[in-house]
Amino acid sequence: MGAVLDSYGIAADGRNVSRALEQALKEKGRVVLTEGVYLSSPVSLPSSSTLVLEEGAVLRFIPDPSLYPPVYTRWEGVKCFAMHPCVFINESENVTIEGRGTIDGSGAFWWEMLADKRQRGVHAPETEEERVLASLNPGYEDQPGGGGGRECQFLRPPLVQIRKSRNVVIDGITMKDSPFWTVHPLFSEDVTIRNVHIVNPGDAPNTDGIDIESSCSVRVLDSVIDVGDDGIALKSGSGQDGIADNAPTKDVLVRGCIVRSAHGGAVIGSETAAEISHAVFEDCFFDGTDRGIRIKTRRTRGGLIHDAVFRRIRMKDNLCPFVINEYYRCGTCDESLFSLSPMPVDEGTPVIYGITIEDCHAEGSRASAGMAVGLPESPIRDLSIRDSSFAVAPDASEPIDRSDMYLGLPDPPSRGFRLRNAEVGICNLTVVSDSPEIIIEDGVKLYRG
Repeated sequence: MGAVLDSYGIAADGRNVSRALEQALKEKGRVVLTEGVYLSSPVSLPSSSTLVLEEGAVLRFIPDPSLYPPVYTRWEGVKCFAMHPCVFINESENVTIEGRGTIDGSGAFWWEMLADKRQRGVHAPETEEERVLASLNPGYEDQPGGGGGRECQFLRPPLVQIRKSRNVVIDGITMKDSPFWTVHPLFSEDVTIRNVHIVNPGDAPNTDGIDIESSCSVRVLDSVIDVGDDGIALKSGSGQDGIADNAPTKDVLVRGCIVRSAHGGAVIGSETAAEISHAVFEDCFFDGTDRGIRIKTRRTRGGLIHDAVFRRIRMKDNLCPFVINEYYRCGTCDESLFSLSPMPVDEGTPVIYGITIEDCHAEGSRASAGMAVGLPESPIRDLSIRDSSFAVAPDASEPIDRSDMYLGLPDPPSRGFRLRNAEVGICNLTVVSDSPEIIIEDGVKLYRG
């Protein structure tokens, strides 16, 4: 394969290998990158192709916004034009990325650029690339966001996006320093992610590990994720745009994974506009994540969330090990969305039912033992918690309101397990906290045994 690479001009010599790599994949189907650093602008992987990164091979993306032209995709749950993903698997099938090498997104440039915009209070496009995106996305000012920079159209590229594709495998690769989300299956099916290692700094903004969005038959196996936002998240579009798409996420298996540092280990939301269902998270360890098991949504986000199972999950040193939060605050300033009184039910009202927590155990929680807070007009139904334990650290000192990013809820009386607007069945649950260990608020139906 070395001779083939030479003939295409692919070498670890400081040149941009993007076009040559695409041509080799198109013509040969399989390309092996040997030890060395390969600089690249964005790369698209065609159908029936395999990219192998041997140990010591680094595919490093050049941090220059002018190299990432607009593509039509979803960005924080809304269809729009955004910057071209670093690695783009688009309308393709039978694609594999494998090996023991590294895909490096050169993320520091992008994170620092976002930090500078936030420090200067920038809320409108200012670069040529941002103005182009703004012209392609009329009405972007009113589109929902998650805090990533939509208002200034700084729509950073994900590291690997799998869009409208099927039978995709990512195996063994290390992925690091993503500009934005790291691995993003979108409108895709039959995706396997296994034995990968994803590493982004804890303070790197919006650098989720794996975001499975409006996709089905997805497996995430035996992987280690250490990132600056959510670890492994299921999403299905945001707001009216996602409701109109009606593209669910379903049939997802996450097994044998370790998540560290992230905002959440196993996450559903907050982009929940279409259905998210039939998901299983099992045999995982969430070490030092802010939340362990996390379901987050709010009014206007919409969608059905049901038939999700979390079993044999171990959690340690989290802020809060278990959260269902329908008062999630990020990405809006509309205080009317957080009323404690019932609001009219419409297509933007989220519905959550059929959630099972089984043989899940947490120790050393630093803010509270957990919370399940539904809406008064749409309470959580059929939440089952059995054979589980949630323990707050004896010296816990984090503010209780850091349990999750909520707005509008009153302060609870203790660090115990908080229930509000929820129908909950409990069997063999141990909560170790100050008193009361289980906090019963408005709209709770509690079944024991």
